[in-house]
Amino acid sequence: MADFKIEWIDSGREPRQKPNPLYPNGMDIDASAGAQATCATALPYPAKRCGQFIVHCRTCDQRIVITTAGRPDDPRSLKIACVRPGVVQ
Repeated sequence: MADFKIEWIDSGREPRQKPNPLYPNGMDIDASAGAQATCATALPYPAKRCGQFIVHCRTCDQRIVITTAGRPDDPRSLKIACVRPGVVQ
């Protein structure tokens, strides 16, 4: 089980574009590129407005930045390839 620290940085801007109607309940982001070993977490959803999440997997020490727009189509979860030493990809 992965251990995540999630920080949201507020840009202070409100969204300017309409949300993508294909994702009325948020997007599940799979950035694992098909890796067998993955780390996954839910993200705080919805975001307050435009900004970014800094997601740190404390298990494999990987950091990812994901932008938000304060809209219904914001990311709600993230899956990444696990980069722990000795983990087969």
